[in-house]
Amino acid sequence: MFTILGQIWALLLGIFLLMVGNGLQGTLVGIRGVQEDFSTLELSIIMSGYFIGFLFGSRLTPHMIIRVGHVRVFAALGSLISAALILFAQFPVPWVWVLLRILIGIGFSGVYVVAESWLNDSSTNENRGKTLAIYISIQMLGIISAQGLFNLGDTSGYLLFVLASVLVSLSFTPILLSVTPTPRSEITKSMNLVHLFKVSQLGVVGSFILGAVFAALFGMAAVFGARIGMTSTQIALFVGMIYLGALVMQFPIGFISDRMDRRKLILVVAGICTIIAFIGSFTEEFMVILLAVTFVVGATTTPLYSLLIAYTNDYLEVGDMPAGASGLIFVNGLGAISGPFFVGWLMDFIGPSGFFIYIALTMAILATFCTFRMAIRQTPETLETMSYTPISPTSTPVVVDMAQEYVIDQQMAEEEQD
Repeated sequence: MFTILGQIWALLLGIFLLMVGNGLQGTLVGIRGVQEDFSTLELSIIMSGYFIGFLFGSRLTPHMIIRVGHVRVFAALGSLISAALILFAQFPVPWVWVLLRILIGIGFSGVYVVAESWLNDSSTNENRGKTLAIYISIQMLGIISAQGLFNLGDTSGYLLFVLASVLVSLSFTPILLSVTPTPRSEITKSMNLVHLFKVSQLGVVGSFILGAVFAALFGMAAVFGARIGMTSTQIALFVGMIYLGALVMQFPIGFISDRMDRRKLILVVAGICTIIAFIGSFTEEFMVILLAVTFVVGATTTPLYSLLIAYTNDYLEVGDMPAGASGLIFVNGLGAISGPFFVGWLMDFIGPSGFFIYIALTMAILATFCTFRMAIRQTPETLETMSYTPISPTSTPVVVDMAQEYVIDQQMAEEEQD
């Protein structure tokens, strides 16, 4: 572990700063939007803009890299993010914020693709699994750390937007100075969605639902906190608990999933999230309970993304796994675009409690569909299933390809051993 850190610490530092900058702007936009008297529905559309840009950017960036190279794409998109972050405070107009969020989504998606390409190129068959584990942990720690920065400035001023811009700009330095070889440029093709649905209906439906849930958490948690009167510090803590829960439970759930029927685990995890989120809709006045609720919600939703990819892999040939995972990412992105809009509409209709009711309803749908699939499809033997590899919903196809390579390596090693 320490050997790997010694080799890629500068690259990980740059990625950490990127995540801090992104985590800061994600929460700040929600808080500031409420202060600017935007409606909940307007804020939901603004939040959806990021995921529209992220999905579009993940498709566009590989083509840009092939045309002009990694370094130029990284610098151009990083500059775009820095400029857009500063403009939020200057133009507090909903439609301008939608455009800025789309641009930021494109920018972050692109710089993640480039940074993760270098990370993938720096790993080997021997250390790829540990590198992935470190990377996922760095992602979560970056977003959690971002929430501690709200004590440094007033959310109604310019400073925090400028700080987010500076963090993104600073992230370029360790990444560009530490990486010399140019990674290979590839475009992973997605599996036909109709075919992918035939292979794993639970994988496709579950990925869409989780995209909608994660986008609601990432985009609307701060809006929920502001609507019920939390201070900016309390909102930051509230949002941070989501990612702390994800960080703590990602690996234990993965360990369990390799030793039992994954659908049973999906059902249990989704069921727990449903119950806890429903409880959260009645606890707006109790901060400690809310923190516990968001911790459990984060601990159950984020690992489910990796769990669904692993489950889908159980029904794919080894050579089809990268295309299958890329298809699930696309479906997840479609869900992410719709998530903030639907939770915003529900919060407008019944009040802030709609935030947790939305999460409870969507996870209940996942649990119900999982039960239906268990009744009509036999699961493969546990010894014949593929390995679970932790993947964050914020990861691009590059890291998912990296994870699939690790799974394939593990499978080949097991076959050779047998």
